[in-house]
Parts: sequence; C-alpha cells; structure tokens
Amino acid sequence: MRISSLPTTDVERARAFAVAAGTDFAFSHVTAAQLLGIPLPYAVEEDCRVHIVTSTAANRIRRPEVVGHRGLETREVLEVDGLPVVAPADTWADLGEFVGPGKPVGLDDLIAAGDAVANLVGGTAPLRRAVERRVRPRGKVTLTYAIPRIRPKSWSPMETRSRLMVVRAGLPEPVHNADILSPSGEWLGCGDLVWEEQKVVGEYQGVEFHTRLKDRARDGIRRARAERGGWAVVEVTAKDVFDRECRARKLREFAGHLGVNPHLLDVSAAEPQFFAPAQFARPRRRRS
Repeated sequence: MRISSLPTTDVERARAFAVAAGTDFAFSHVTAAQLLGIPLPYAVEEDCRVHIVTSTAANRIRRPEVVGHRGLETREVLEVDGLPVVAPADTWADLGEFVGPGKPVGLDDLIAAGDAVANLVGGTAPLRRAVERRVRPRGKVTLTYAIPRIRPKSWSPMETRSRLMVVRAGLPEPVHNADILSPSGEWLGCGDLVWEEQKVVGEYQGVEFHTRLKDRARDGIRRARAERGGWAVVEVTAKDVFDRECRARKLREFAGHLGVNPHLLDVSAAEPQFFAPAQFARPRRRRS
C-alpha cells in the first residue's frame, strides 16, 4: 500500500505506521491520548512521534519517528477508528512516565487528563486499578495524589483548572456542568461550575468559543437569563487562573457570592500546581 502524501494528523500518522507494522502492538502514551481525545499539555502535544507498546518479550522497535514501549500484556486495548489503542485508564497511567523534574507533564495536567478519562470510563475506579496493577510505575506518587482530585463531567482542561483554583483557595467545591434552574423549575442553561445551594455559576470564557462578537452576544443572553432566574454568574478567563493578581481578584469575587469571608481565602494555595506536595511522597526505607 502506498501513501500519496505525508501524514499530518494523529490518525494519519498512526495509520501510516499500522500499514507497515509487522508485530503485535498497540498505540500508547501520547499517541493513544491523542487518538482518544485526552487533553495533553502543549509540550507533549507537539511531539509528532508515534508511541507504541509491544509485549515485554518482543524486540523494541527502533525508528526515529517511533517511540517504543514494552508491557502490552499488562494493558487493556480497544479499537479506535480501526486502530489498536491502549484503553483510556491505562493510557492515563502511562502519562506518569512524563512526570517529574524536567519533564513536561505536571499534577494539574494529570488531573485535567484524568477528568477527561473519567468521562470515558465512568469514574475514577478504573484509573485507580490501572495504577495499582502496575509494578513500580513511573510517576506513581503524582498519579496516586491526582486520583482523588479527579471529577467527571468536566468538558475542558480549563474548566478543571478553574475548579482546582477555587477549591485550593478554600471555597466550596462546585459541580461540573450541571443544570441551572429558576425557582419555578424552568431550565436556564448548563453551567461550567455550579454551586446549587448558593445559586452561583462560574463560566469559563475560552478564546476559542467566547471571543467573537456573536459568541459574546450569545453569552450575554445566557447570563441575563441566569441572572433573571436568581443566579449570580462569575466569568473566568485564563488570566484569572494563571495571573496572580487576577486570580486573587477573581477568588474574592467568588467568595462574595458564595458567602465566604475573603480574608479566609488561601490565595497562594490556589496557584496552578506542577508537583504533588512533598509530604505526600512515601518515605524511602533506610538501607540496613
């Protein structure tokens, strides 16, 4: 089979490799995440190499455009667009190989990816099992710390990061993408971050879907409808998450609507986190 043009998309690169593959394998790690729609940080997403996993007993494939891994027999595999792909929970556990000092994946990246995987597999239990059945997996401390902080129903990495920001500051935890209703039960919309008891909704305003004039007009209509129904709407941007001063102002705004004393906020703890807390790591045994 000939390929008339160079592959450029994730699926095209995977198909090009599959055509010439002469061994039992599955797409894994970065490539599996891309094929499954699991969000990755830019530093990893830009990796155009194809990641595959073969059995431990097989010879590792060595090509410049391919990254070979072993352990196929320990991973669940499913079919995506006719291609063998490591299943979501095992793919998430594999991302632990990219965690650590000088590596591109951090704690919040794992939690955002984990939120997406939880949507695919119906919760966090499969992620926990995937990590527990590995023998000394790389990144285990960060993976293990991330699991209890993963929530289903997040629809984007920035929704996840917005939730982490408010929770770390000491505010009540919201629910992702819940319905917001009027006092009479009329459906007013679906909110990114919802505090039903306090009637507060946080809306992440991303560049892709919320900057054009028609997008802003639509958002204004949705906001007015929610406010008429008795809800307070707080808009969140990337700058609110990543810039210290903007983050502090946004957290105080949330606190005011949620009835929390702003002086009790832990603004410094709300910063994005790349590493699991040092005290979470298990102490190493002393050699006798």
